Amino acid sequence: MNRTNLNWLIAVLAVLTLTACSGDEEQAIAKPEPVHFESGDECHVCGMIIEGFPGPKGEAITEKDQQVRKFCSTRDMFAWVLQPENANRDHTLYVHDMAQTDWQDPNDTALIDARDAFFVVGSDRKGAMGPTLASFAEQTDASDFATEHGGEVLAFKEITMDHLNTGMAMHSMDGMDGMATGNGDH
Repeated sequence: MNRTNLNWLIAVLAVLTLTACSGDEEQAIAKPEPVHFESGDECHVCGMIIEGFPGPKGEAITEKDQQVRKFCSTRDMFAWVLQPENANRDHTLYVHDMAQTDWQDPNDTALIDARDAFFVVGSDRKGAMGPTLASFAEQTDASDFATEHGGEVLAFKEITMDHLNTGMAMHSMDGMDGMATGNGDH
C-alpha cells in the first residue's frame, strides 16, 4: 500500500470514527418522551393507585435503561429525586403544567420537563395525600396561582426536602407522621 492510499485510509477511518461518536452523542442527548399515566399505575414512592387523585403528577425516566417511575404527586416525585442515591443521577423528569390542564383531572398532553418548570410550594390546593407542589411551565402562571392560592414560587433546583415537609404536620399521612417533626429521619 502506498503512502497516498494509507493517508486516504486513515482519513476515512477518522471520519467514520467521528461519525460514530457523533451518532452516539446525539442518541445520548435525545431525551425520552413522557409516558401517559394508565389505569392501575402505582406510585413508585407510596404504592397508591395514581388514577383519580387531583393535582399534578410526576414521572422519572432513567437515562440508562429507560425505566419509567410514576408518582401520584409532585411531592412524591421530589421525595424520590432528592434522595441521596438519586440526587446526582441523570433522570428525565416530567410534571403536569397546571396552567394547561384541570386540577381535578390532569391531562397527560400537558406534561412538561420538570427541570424547566416553576413550582408553587405551600398553596391551599391539595393533591394525592395532601399538600403538593403545583407545577407550571411559565413563571407568570406560577405567580398567578400563588396569588390566588398562596404559596411561594420556586424553580426546580431550589426545591429541598424542607419544602416537601411544609404542611405535613397538619396533613397526617399514615406511617409518615414522624417525617413532619423530623422524628422519622434515620
